[in-house]
Amino acid sequence: MIPFLFRRLLLMLLTLFTVVSLTFLLMRLAPGNPFSADRKIPPSILQELESKYGLSGTIGQQYRSYLKDVIRGDLRISTKYRDWSVNEILSQTLPVSMALGSAAFCLTLLIGISLGSFAALYQGQWQDRSFMFIALLGISIPSYILAPLFILFFGLHLGWLPVAGFGNWDQWILPVFCLALPFSASVARLVRTSLLEVLTQDFIRTARSKGLAESQIIIRHALRVALLPVLSYAGPLAANLLTGSMVVEQIFKIPGMGPFFINSVLNRDLFVVGGIVLVFSLILMTLNLFVDLLYTVLDRRIKLS
Repeated sequence: MIPFLFRRLLLMLLTLFTVVSLTFLLMRLAPGNPFSADRKIPPSILQELESKYGLSGTIGQQYRSYLKDVIRGDLRISTKYRDWSVNEILSQTLPVSMALGSAAFCLTLLIGISLGSFAALYQGQWQDRSFMFIALLGISIPSYILAPLFILFFGLHLGWLPVAGFGNWDQWILPVFCLALPFSASVARLVRTSLLEVLTQDFIRTARSKGLAESQIIIRHALRVALLPVLSYAGPLAANLLTGSMVVEQIFKIPGMGPFFINSVLNRDLFVVGGIVLVFSLILMTLNLFVDLLYTVLDRRIKLS
């Protein structure tokens, strides 16, 4: 276990170094300037701004200075929101994005596992075909299409739910469902396929020979093994929900990292983009490590080496 964790942590550090380096270099080598997006700035003032934000000198000098600050935990000051540091932006917006992503993640697993299990239980029957049709429909409609449709129907036409904000519980419903439904369909198809394969194994035949009901066999015996592929999908799923939430946050005017990230890309705000990409990368790698460790809990035959 200890050698495995050491190798994974070392790999995470190398990956974070690569992510930070590529983000910085790509943003700096892209055409344009973060200070002249709105209006033309005199060369003397532009030089002072670049010196103030550590963007003067050669690309190599800028990169080394930025990397030293990142290692110290200083993600610098935003070039667009000039009264805010990137650390302050992340401290205020990350909890909102994490809350939205976590709620969507739990709802995704709840809907996906339930639909997939019921479809496998009624294999070949109308329930199976109905559930899989719903799953196919969910996969075909991305969240950024669902969001305007939900706003028009549930918010403006029926008036049941608010269409913006993230303070009250009812403001969570539309964005969480918009994020969760497309991925729930993928989880449902994955669970159904895995569960049908597990149901053909010997230990399931033994359980059936003991007279257990099919629902008991699935819940008590088969589902635990069938969830292993879902567990592998959990890490990328969480990353997709977090990155997908950027567009949903923008649509529903949620004060998360999404609006800041989109505006920062458009305004060439290097340090905000770099900070958000760094945080997302760290979250993704941490989740993947947690999934690998959880594998050994669900299946004792799996050993980490």
